[in-house]
Amino acid sequence: MNKYLVWFLLFLVLLASPFIGAISLNMSQVFVSGTLHNSIFLDLRVPRVLFAFAAGSILALSGLLFQTLFRNALMTPYTLGISSGAVLGAGIAIKLGLGSLVFGIAAISLFGFMGAILTVLLLIYLSKFLKHSHFESLLLLGISLSLFYTSAIMVIFYLGDAMQNDILLRFTMGSLSIIGWVHPTSVAIIAVILFLVIYLYRYELQLLSISDESAQLRGVNTKRTTLILLIVSSFAIGTLVSISGPIGFVGLIVPHIVAKLHPVTVNKRIVKTALFGGFFLVFCDTLTRSLQTQSELPIGIVTALIGGPFFIYLIINRSKKA
Repeated sequence: MNKYLVWFLLFLVLLASPFIGAISLNMSQVFVSGTLHNSIFLDLRVPRVLFAFAAGSILALSGLLFQTLFRNALMTPYTLGISSGAVLGAGIAIKLGLGSLVFGIAAISLFGFMGAILTVLLLIYLSKFLKHSHFESLLLLGISLSLFYTSAIMVIFYLGDAMQNDILLRFTMGSLSIIGWVHPTSVAIIAVILFLVIYLYRYELQLLSISDESAQLRGVNTKRTTLILLIVSSFAIGTLVSISGPIGFVGLIVPHIVAKLHPVTVNKRIVKTALFGGFFLVFCDTLTRSLQTQSELPIGIVTALIGGPFFIYLIINRSKKA
């Protein structure tokens, strides 16, 4: 399919998405202030599209960042256990029944961020003990951490009451259901910060995609640059997951699709990856809202249904090239 047609179709979905949902909007009342259809459009649909677009950008940029830094096509915050760490942190906050903490920061958001950043620091520490097949072993470490975190979440399920378990169950499946502009605005700001940081380090990232030695020869402080990028990305992922729950495979799929559509260097794919990630998640969310089901299908299920087969394809494709 022509790459320009793909971009055009995704852009059309973005424009049409606010008008699609369980309730059909009366176009004559959508832009009339004070009407029900106007409230649905401005307080539910448009903020949700912004939230989905910003979330997709964060996930896609994080995927590109991790795949580049670790030079492994399967590396994402999801496969490295960072998303699972954020879920565990949020699950602990739910189990403890914590509300808001200092300066009004939601406990779930704070614990989610802590879970993500602690996982990154743990991976960095454990990577020091890896000598052979460094990046492949790091991927296995991430998968092991994900399994450990999943077991810990099951313990929280076992110890929690019915209300806590229901909140946690819905949280772990991922959701973009929000009301108002608070969360979309916050996530959009974080997405812009993540994009700007990655874009400022785009040349360093290009050198790191080749090798650490190549970057060091050009005067790049590889450890410092890697740590900064990982911390900023983990902050973005931790905050997003604490609001939406885990949304897997977007960070895995989108960078590869963009690389196929635009086979250019990493530093020239950053903008395209951010945009495509946003368009892609809006498309997935529009799909969930357009299905005629009794309740809305969680977004995490949709992305997993698309990403699972793609993940298998990547593994098989890598095996053939080996």
